Amino acid sequence: MIHLSSIRRQHGQRLLFDNASCQIPPNSRTGLVGPNGAGKSTLFRLICGEEKPDSGEIGCAKGCVIGYFSQDVGDMAGRSALAEVMAACGDVVALGEELTRMESRMASGLEDDELTALLERYGEAQHSFEQRGGYDLEARAQAVLTGLGIAPQEQQRPVESFSGGWKMRIALARILTQNPDVLLLDEPTNHLDMESILWLENWLRDDYKGALLLTSHDREFMNRLVNRIIEVGNGGLTTYSGDYDFYLREREIRREQLQASHRRQQEMLAKEEEFIARFAARASHAAQVQSRVKKLEKIERIVLPPEQKRLRFAFAEAPRSGDDVLAFTALAKAWPQPEGTEKTVFSGVSGLVRRGDKVAVVGVNGAGKSTLLKVLAGQTAPSAGSCSQGANVLCGYFSQHSMELLDASRTVFETVQAALPQLSVGVLRNLCAAFLFQGDEVDKRVDKLSGGEKARLVLATLLGQPLNLLILDEPTNHLDILAREVLLEALQGFSGTLLLVSHDRHVLRHLANRVFEIDHGCLTAYEGNYDYYLEKTGRDHRQL
Repeated sequence: MIHLSSIRRQHGQRLLFDNASCQIPPNSRTGLVGPNGAGKSTLFRLICGEEKPDSGEIGCAKGCVIGYFSQDVGDMAGRSALAEVMAACGDVVALGEELTRMESRMASGLEDDELTALLERYGEAQHSFEQRGGYDLEARAQAVLTGLGIAPQEQQRPVESFSGGWKMRIALARILTQNPDVLLLDEPTNHLDMESILWLENWLRDDYKGALLLTSHDREFMNRLVNRIIEVGNGGLTTYSGDYDFYLREREIRREQLQASHRRQQEMLAKEEEFIARFAARASHAAQVQSRVKKLEKIERIVLPPEQKRLRFAFAEAPRSGDDVLAFTALAKAWPQPEGTEKTVFSGVSGLVRRGDKVAVVGVNGAGKSTLLKVLAGQTAPSAGSCSQGANVLCGYFSQHSMELLDASRTVFETVQAALPQLSVGVLRNLCAAFLFQGDEVDKRVDKLSGGEKARLVLATLLGQPLNLLILDEPTNHLDILAREVLLEALQGFSGTLLLVSHDRHVLRHLANRVFEIDHGCLTAYEGNYDYYLEKTGRDHRQL
């Protein structure tokens, strides 16, 4: 369906693609992976025509419709959310209006020849309108918006009244409602909660029949949808036949094979160069020397791609706390509303967190997960009930608000040093490197950091402290897959107690040993891991 042949693309001094080729077959499900800055977003823009290659060719099947969702949603104003989504199918809407005009003309009384020609045109337009989903366009737009978390009563609100994260959902709904032949999704799960992620996953798997190319920081989302991986890196595009987990295994096998080939080639080159150096001055060996020089000139040298170094930080043993870390009884929380009323988030919530527990707090959007964590962390007082910490509990709390508290004028290193003044420079640098701040990156100012970099920085300062209770609200937001793996590994090695809210099922599955579910203002504790919780509640992985 789409073919990229010998593509070259350079941004300034940075060469992104050099003689790169790949294919996007019809109905394929492909994940696009690679380190930040490798060129994933550029590849999307090349495919949809927003950028042109410096050389090479990009071919697309005739009449192929491409839909592209990026993190840059542009300006939205002047329409309701529903009208904004439907406007993305403007050509279909225009075709429907043309059908209406033709129907009016047919009812006005025409000569036979004119009516015959109009009926023929009407039949073609009607067929096209039906094929492109014109008759159920509004219903489809409503269903997509609802699936992405925008309730029917909210869909008539002016689009400019929505926050940035909700505008992203509207922009995603625009693309999905088009139902294009090729769907390019650049981080579609950003800003989505668990229910919306699951709805999108099911829609892409069961309802969408075209070709899909996507990037995602959500490892499980990627695994459930793709059966091909294209890796972007070192100027090329490498295709793997399998899901993301298969890609990781196969990439390691290929790297080992390449390293073995490189080692053999280096040994052979060393022998040849030694022979040339030894006999270069001897006339009796001149022919042999010249022959070997020419042989070496023709050999294509194996180049090993740079390996992203990851340091592992040995976190200090958490100070021992009492056996009962958190005990809470009949907790309730209500937030005041502008009209003078109160909105109750939960009530009558009781539970006990024991030393060493790693608790996943789950529930539908708006159930009160974040509010419960705030109360347990002492960030806000409960409206009723009591919460007490056990003996010698040292608590650290992370939320998206934590990133807003960073000093914008400090560098990464200065921020970590200010938070952990007792640590040596070497230990601080190792901590920064463990959270993927290496080399000159430690000198970047906070105001120049991306959302993911700020999250990593806050987590580094938090996990470097001698704490024995961590309460983390969506720590995986903004983090790419590598950063999530770094965080998961760190939390798996944490010897204290943990409460966690996350939309990343991979993290929950490999971390939690208990689950607290908040539903309709009540809390239910499940004494097992995340898979146990899914089994006991009768849900499968596609539901939560």
